[in-house]
Amino acid sequence: MLPTGVLVPLITPFTADDRVDTASLERLARDVLAGGAVGLVALGTTAEAATLTVDERATVLSVCARVADEHGVPLIVGCGSNDTAGSAKALAELPDGVAAALVPVPPFTRPTADGVLAHFAALAGPVPLIVYNVPYRTGLELTAETVLRLAGVPGVVGTKHSAGALDGETVTLMAERPAGFTVYGGDDVLISPLLAIGADGGILASAHLDTRGFADLVDAWHTGDVARARALGHRLARLAAALFAEPNPVVVKAVLHALGRIATPAVRLPLLPVSAAALARARAEIDLR
Repeated sequence: MLPTGVLVPLITPFTADDRVDTASLERLARDVLAGGAVGLVALGTTAEAATLTVDERATVLSVCARVADEHGVPLIVGCGSNDTAGSAKALAELPDGVAAALVPVPPFTRPTADGVLAHFAALAGPVPLIVYNVPYRTGLELTAETVLRLAGVPGVVGTKHSAGALDGETVTLMAERPAGFTVYGGDDVLISPLLAIGADGGILASAHLDTRGFADLVDAWHTGDVARARALGHRLARLAAALFAEPNPVVVKAVLHALGRIATPAVRLPLLPVSAAALARARAEIDLR
């Protein structure tokens, strides 16, 4: 159901007067698909979704849905919070054609493993679910056992694995996951080793800047070209580290603007503009490609 490869969680570009820059958003979406992305992710963390109004979210979703439909690729939409009832309502209101919803493990509340399971079981139905496991944002670390239990919930089709380390739990998950349960890497710096042990692809903000490189990395690991995969992985890890030197998507936006791909590098509070040092480091990695 879900594609193998790189999906790009699109930023939300803003105009100089702080409106959603739909022209830049559409251009970015088309650019990453032309560069080898196999799908788009709208309204994720990288999109600064928490700062968008209801109308702005609808605008972003409309642009991304149109481009995805025209290119025949899946659109995944970030959706949900720590409120199960509110998350269910938001999922039910997603438009037709959304391939899956990227739903975070409930943040702040810190439910038990059984509570997480009940949360996703209650949400299953309107659209396939991808469990977004990102402990450093949610405050709740899932064990491999819990993720594997979630994989057994009807309607849960995969996970975005952003555990922050390639640890024993990660190895267990990759070794024991059931057929048809998709694992996407979400820690850009760690995507190469995760692919090496069997990940299907990645949802990677860094792929805004080198979509082809990340697509080639997935292909290299999946076809067994280890030498090529290692070389690509080392280079792309350095790029990802530079792009995540400050809170995402501050550096990504600044580099896209410096390259003339979006009209402004603007982010919304509480994010602050990029520092000169972080921008210079990221530009240096781009120039080394």
